[in-house]
Order: sequence, then structure tokens, then C-alpha cells
Amino acid sequence: MNPRPGRVRYKVVGFAVAMAAITYLDRVSISTLAPAIMRDLHLSRVQMGYIFTAFPISYAIFEIPTAWWGERIGTRRVLTRIVGWWSAFTAATGAVTSYSVMLAVRFLFGAGEAGAWPNTAKAFSRWIPGSEMGRVQGLFFMSAHLSGGLAPGIVLILESYLGWRAVFPVLGVLGLLWTLAWYHWYRDDPSEHAQVGPEELALIRTQRRDRGEHKGAGAWKVLVRNPSAWWLCLGYASNSYGSYFMITWLPAYLEERRGFHHGALAFFAGLPLVLSVLADLFGGYTTDSLSRRFGLRIGRCSVGVVSYFLAALATVLAAGAVEARLAAVLIAVATASSMLALAASWAAAIDIGREHSGVLSAAMNTTGQLASIASPLVPAYLVQRSANWASPLYVMAGLYFFSSICWYLVHPERAASEQPELAATR
Repeated sequence: MNPRPGRVRYKVVGFAVAMAAITYLDRVSISTLAPAIMRDLHLSRVQMGYIFTAFPISYAIFEIPTAWWGERIGTRRVLTRIVGWWSAFTAATGAVTSYSVMLAVRFLFGAGEAGAWPNTAKAFSRWIPGSEMGRVQGLFFMSAHLSGGLAPGIVLILESYLGWRAVFPVLGVLGLLWTLAWYHWYRDDPSEHAQVGPEELALIRTQRRDRGEHKGAGAWKVLVRNPSAWWLCLGYASNSYGSYFMITWLPAYLEERRGFHHGALAFFAGLPLVLSVLADLFGGYTTDSLSRRFGLRIGRCSVGVVSYFLAALATVLAAGAVEARLAAVLIAVATASSMLALAASWAAAIDIGREHSGVLSAAMNTTGQLASIASPLVPAYLVQRSANWASPLYVMAGLYFFSSICWYLVHPERAASEQPELAATR
């Protein structure tokens, strides 16, 4: 009778889940506290839109370089730097006294957080067997969205006792504690960890996507020539655009356009992320189950095509809905539908990228951040000029539909490094 493999790899998942929760708690806090910040700093809606946008701009700039850095020196050191940096600037946000300084602090906050999720994907590619990848990614995003859904309530409670300025240092301490535990326990490869037994190590090595350490500019040559890498990146844009709208302008939409206040506003503002928790889990288990039964092409792509089509349909219906609660529920359904594809997206980045999974997932996430840059500004300008909140929703629906088409063109079963036309050059 063969000994059962150990479960040390799940501790890596536990660290990642905790980091994802801290990530979204820190991200969502500023939108929840935006009314108080705007009053104290005398900011307009458009100025607040630029503050929201400072984060994805710097995130997009530093995402790929930080992912490449993680492939060079290992995710243990890089994730320690990432979480420590963003936690410090989360704390610093509470000390800001002017618009220009707030822009600078939020820019540096984004620069610090850049690379967090691609480096996590890189860690997963080294520690997690391929048959478990979708479920692990689903748990990771579930934690982020559960944290984001609960964040408004948590932050408002803290604000009521401490004031908005003191909330940010409290949140920053959580990330600093995480960095100490991560650096002490984690190792870049399971073979380097004293707690990993031979049975678990054999399981990981047999099924893991990342087979080696291929570094340098060669990664770009491999990835750029793979059409699926392009479609995967383009298809991810709507997810980031939509999710960033939810954590920036959704409360204003619900209050100004739909008339929600107080408890109802908090409930419906958090509903998209709460429903996304179920979508993350279901999407992760579904993509793994379908992949085992029908192969990676159907297992990943069917989830992507269907989820984004449903998101587009629900968003269109929400924009035209007359009843306020129906519109709010449809927006939440649309968001959750798009999140069904998250596990498939990040798993496909590992399937296609293999040893370059960190760089490919960073490129995918950078495309999303470019869309996130537009997400706070497009609604701000459209509503300011036309006083019509339906227009931003129709833009979002169009992006979701485009993503559905992109997923039809992705082939995750074809690893970038195994393309026939590249094999001759290697």
C-alpha cells in the first residue's frame, strides 16, 4: 500500500488565500471611505476618479517587470517586498492632506502591489499539481471577493470608531504581519521545504506545469508568437474593467441612479463580490472537472465563453431595468458571471505559459489593468456630461461580449514553448 501524499502544498494555498483577502480589503477601503475623503480634501468627482485611476496606472507599469523579477530571484523574496510595500503605502494613505499627495501615494500603492497575483500564479505553478489548479485558483479569487464583499461593512465600522484616517494604518499592519510569516515559512520550490515528503513531492513534480527555470528575453519570443496568449490577455480586459467599476463607482450608481441609502446601499454594493465568491468556487471546480473529462480546450474555454456571454446579457438587462432592486441584482449577477472565468483564465495562463507562467499571467493582468485605468474615468465623464448612468453599463456589456469571443479563440492545450514552429529554434 502506497503512502498518501502529504498536504504541505495546501499551506501555500492558505498563504495565498490570506494575501488575496488582504489585497481586496486594502483596495476596497478607499472607495468605501471616498465620501469622507472627498469632504475632507475638497475633491470633485473627477478628481476622485483620477485618484482611483492612479492605482491601475502604476500597477500596469510595474506588473510585468515585477513578475519577471519573480522568475529571476524567486517568489519568496518578491512577494515579501510586494506585500510589505503596499501595506506601508496603505498605512500612509491615512496621513494625506492634499489631492496631489493622495495621487502620489495611491500611485506608489499600485506600484507596490503590482506583480502580486502573477507571482502567486508562479508559486502555484511550482507547488500545485495541474489537476488541482482550477480549484486552487477558484479558492484564491473566492478569498479576494469575499474580503471585498465584506470590506465595506468592516471599514465603515472601523471608521465609526476611529475616523477614516486611522482605518488605513490598521489595515496596513495586517499585510506587514503576513510578510513576516511568509518569508519565514515559504520556499520557492517544494523540494527545498523540510515539511514536504517524497510522496507529495513526486505528485507535484509529475503534474506541475512549470518544468524548469527558463529565464530572460526568450520568454517574450515564446509568448508573443502564441496567438492564444494574445486572445487570453485581450479577453481578460473586461473582467478588470467590470470589477474595478464595482469597487469604485457602483455605490454612487446605486445611490444616485437607483435611490439606495444606508443599509440597502451597503447590501447591494457588496452583493456583486459576495455572489462572486460562489462563482469563483464553482468556476474553479467546473474548469477542472471539464478539463479532466473533455480536455483543456473544452475545460477552460467553455467556461470563458459562457461566463462572459452571461455577464454581457445581465449587464444589458440591468441598464434597461425599471425596478431598482432588479437592476442591482442583475449587476451583481453580471459581475459574478464574469468571475466564473477567473479560475479558467489564470489556470490557462499556467497551461500555456508553463515555465513562463509568471510573465504570461502578468501580461494578462496588465491588459486588465489598462482597462481598469479607463474604468473610473469613463463613467465619471459620461455621467458628468449626460447625467445618464446607463451609458457606462452598455460600455461594460460590450466589453464582456468581446471577451466571450476572445475565449473561443484560445487554445490552452497548446503550451507556448511546445509550438512546432518554435521547436526548431530552440
